[in-house]
Amino acid sequence: MSEDFFSKMMSQFNGGSKDYVFLSVTPGVGLEMCLIDITSTPKSVKAYAVRPLAYNETSKEIADYDVFKEAVADMYDELKINPKCNVVINLPLVSMGIMNLPLILSDDAMLVSITSEVEQTYIFRRMEPVIAWQDVNVNQSTDSRKILYSAIQAPVIENIKVALNTLGSTLVGVDVSVASYLRALDFTGLTTAQMQDNVTWNLMIVNSIGYSLVSLVGKTIVDYYEEPLAIKTFEGDDIYNAINSSAQITLMSYPANYLYIISETDMVSAELLASKIQGAGTIDFFENNTFKKHEVMPVSLDVLPDNVLKISMQAIGVAATNYSNFPLNFNFIKDSKSAKSGGSFLGGNSSEPPVPITIGDKTFEITPSAATTIATVLLVLIGVPIALLAFVLLPKIEADKQQALDAVTLKAQELDTQVSKISEEQSNTGGFDLKQEVDLVLKSNRSKLMSYSAIGEAIPSTVWIKYFMAQGDGLIDIKGAATNVEDVYVFFKNMKDSLLSSNLRLQKLEMESASLDDLLSKSSAQNYEFEITNMTNDQLSALFSKPKTEDGKENPDAAADPNASADAGQGNGLLSKNPIPDLSKK
Repeated sequence: MSEDFFSKMMSQFNGGSKDYVFLSVTPGVGLEMCLIDITSTPKSVKAYAVRPLAYNETSKEIADYDVFKEAVADMYDELKINPKCNVVINLPLVSMGIMNLPLILSDDAMLVSITSEVEQTYIFRRMEPVIAWQDVNVNQSTDSRKILYSAIQAPVIENIKVALNTLGSTLVGVDVSVASYLRALDFTGLTTAQMQDNVTWNLMIVNSIGYSLVSLVGKTIVDYYEEPLAIKTFEGDDIYNAINSSAQITLMSYPANYLYIISETDMVSAELLASKIQGAGTIDFFENNTFKKHEVMPVSLDVLPDNVLKISMQAIGVAATNYSNFPLNFNFIKDSKSAKSGGSFLGGNSSEPPVPITIGDKTFEITPSAATTIATVLLVLIGVPIALLAFVLLPKIEADKQQALDAVTLKAQELDTQVSKISEEQSNTGGFDLKQEVDLVLKSNRSKLMSYSAIGEAIPSTVWIKYFMAQGDGLIDIKGAATNVEDVYVFFKNMKDSLLSSNLRLQKLEMESASLDDLLSKSSAQNYEFEITNMTNDQLSALFSKPKTEDGKENPDAAADPNASADAGQGNGLLSKNPIPDLSKK
């Protein structure tokens, strides 16, 4: 098929798709419009425009929405963009935090909990919040989840939506600056070393009212912290001394391999601040202010030279929404119940982001649904000849396969005859029953493996096993210790849930100290010993009875305790050298 054929097909399917436009409200810069070209090498900013726009730091919103609308219209004209487009906008952070909530809570209950927390701030005491959240950690053993949430004033989103609708545009996504920063760092490769598995690092964002700290492991957010500082009240080096003194204390709670500093205020140089902070691992920085010396990423020749250094990291981050896989996307456009996000927030909108496809020297942008339709058409065109060929070859292939099947069937019948003959001979002589023995081994091992697997899945981190015994007939005995009683009950409950028919019971639970004097003499917390079993007292007594000497008498020197016998290599159990008695036959 020729390139012209593909070009015509792409044009047909791409005719009704909308362009995507990305805006960023950036204090100190204004309103930015940024479009990225991912087909170039290296990836670059292909179009950019900026207009002055006042932002009210006190009320955390755009000062004048009429000015906002006029600025968007001017930039549409400058970049020759059809106003009937989809718009994603980045806004300065209003509220963000971390909460630990029970895993059992429904989305409605979680929304109530987060709303109660958000409404403690002065902004949301008079304005309704729109809340979005996503899980950053789920702990099944403790039935809890850690979530990262953010909130924006509902009237702000509505005013932006109305202004864009007046121009014929549709607001399909709203993001916040912290998410845009992380997406930009990922997309541009500025933190490639930091965003590796099991690498701990901190992102510090300095603004005019303090700084925030995002603690991460690779691309997973672990915690979020804000420290308000009256930076405007300091002068000269006092600003850096104040931030450094506060940051040194804060960073002690978030030890990491790397620290990355971004300054978005003209009052603080990220480079100078990085030189003053000590003991925070490898430190890197980026000036997202007037101290900036180089662009965030390469730009095309179509971008005005005077605008190159104005391009903010937030503008790059929101423009990379469709191209970065950083797992942090808040959705403030859907209804509140589904506001938690799990992928690109554009996925819930009826409009689909276009995907660039290059054929020869031409590049097309089509939506995923259109790409699916094209793939279906190509599949039909390619599949028809294959189907015709298959119908011709099918009879011969079927005959060959049938012949092979007949041969295998005949061989299987011969083997069945031999097995029957051997079984008959064994039954006549009363000899070794192979099938019965195999069944017994499989049944025994299956029961034991289920017990081992249940322990691996159920045991909390504060519980350890000192002794474990499992028999093929389902008898189980577990002895161990824990740092607290609650985790013993969690382990016991999990084991019963994993082995439903085992009839396990908590045989023993007591402190590890042997006497009151021992307890009072130790300053540290005491451990708790426990025993979980489904064996009767008689079976336990028989299991841990003292071994007998050759004349049939009990050996008084032998240890009956399973822990002592395991240490000596003489006891019965998982770690012992002696076989476990089959108590089911007693």
